[in-house]
Amino acid sequence: MFPIRISVARREIPGAVIALIVANLAVFIFQAGLPPGAARDFTLEYALVPAWFDAAGWTPWPILTNTFMHAGIVHLAVNMWTLWLFGRALEDAFGSLGFLLFYLACGVLASLAHLAFNLGSGIPALGASGAIAGVLGGFTLLHPKARITLVTPILFFPIVYSLPAAVYSALWFTFQIVPGILEMQDGLPQAGIAWWAHIGGLGAGLGLA
Repeated sequence: MFPIRISVARREIPGAVIALIVANLAVFIFQAGLPPGAARDFTLEYALVPAWFDAAGWTPWPILTNTFMHAGIVHLAVNMWTLWLFGRALEDAFGSLGFLLFYLACGVLASLAHLAFNLGSGIPALGASGAIAGVLGGFTLLHPKARITLVTPILFFPIVYSLPAAVYSALWFTFQIVPGILEMQDGLPQAGIAWWAHIGGLGAGLGLA
């Protein structure tokens, strides 16, 4: 289910949303321009590695900095499109500064949720998905009946349909919590997706909005 349109009209120029997209794009371009060794060092220093929070000399900055990093162009594009789609309506409601603080808080709380459920993991976590899950949560709380137009490919054919925001968010939550719980079971490999960051971000957005 990929969202492509919402029924909520936007009134103001979304300065904070644009600034966040530019910041994420700038970090990605900087990462992409680094030599392989330097890129690896950059990732290990600024991405979120839960195991390092038990080590001497750890710093808290990756709890925030990881939310501006992405693993690839598709990862970046999907996140920035979702931020653009839902973030503009929230910035209208909260104002630019209010939305920026809301977004950053959701990102931090999403990172803390990932830490709590992945203690000891040495796999770097990065991406704006947790913060953007918070944006989805805030949007749903403010506009539960808004229609979200979605596209789902079935046998290579795109199916376009719409759902109320509350229904879409409930389905999205289900698609996160089920694999998140399954991945906690012994013997199941990690899928490379920070399920609990997504869940924590959505909860943060619902709670803070």
